[in-house]
Amino acid sequence: MIKIKRALISVTDKSGIAEFAKELADMDVEIVSTGGTAREIRGANISVKDVSDLTGFPEMMDGRVKTLHPMVHGGILALRDNAEHRQQMEDHAILPIDMVVVNLYAFEKTVAKEGVSLADAIENIDIGGPTLLRSSAKNFRYVTVVVDPSDYSKVLREMKANDGATALTTRFELAIKVFITTNKYDKAIAGYLEGIDPLRDPYFI
Repeated sequence: MIKIKRALISVTDKSGIAEFAKELADMDVEIVSTGGTAREIRGANISVKDVSDLTGFPEMMDGRVKTLHPMVHGGILALRDNAEHRQQMEDHAILPIDMVVVNLYAFEKTVAKEGVSLADAIENIDIGGPTLLRSSAKNFRYVTVVVDPSDYSKVLREMKANDGATALTTRFELAIKVFITTNKYDKAIAGYLEGIDPLRDPYFI
């Protein structure tokens, strides 16, 4: 079983996230977070490290670029039992990330609003979130990935019962949920964009 020592949390749906983060902190899990999520967690008097402190780069371009960095994805994607990967992590001071908690920009809710523009829709296409989710789900052998807030309690129960660890079968089930989620998300984006007429939409004028 993989004991969780460091978690990266970046969520649009913040319901229950402060409580979840507190439970993690109580189990001595270091929490790394971004933007509004970090403020939410910090506002609940929970210690949190900004992702910019991890990467050495500020969040930039209105938040478009914040987690797309080797210090993040190296920590997620490294094979823990691969000596070469471990050496590369050491050489570049990359810290392992054992848990990723992410849910995505509310694209479908945005485009369902009356009068929404293509520009607004584009700004609600999540890039970093799906990348974090896919990286974590790919490496489920070592990383616990949580995309659905309804799984917080299940993950916490398992961690408490196993000295802060989760089982491989649990990580596999959570990874499957990630790929179902990102597949649905991409289909929603593609479906919306297919309905845009470039000859009529003001975005192209």
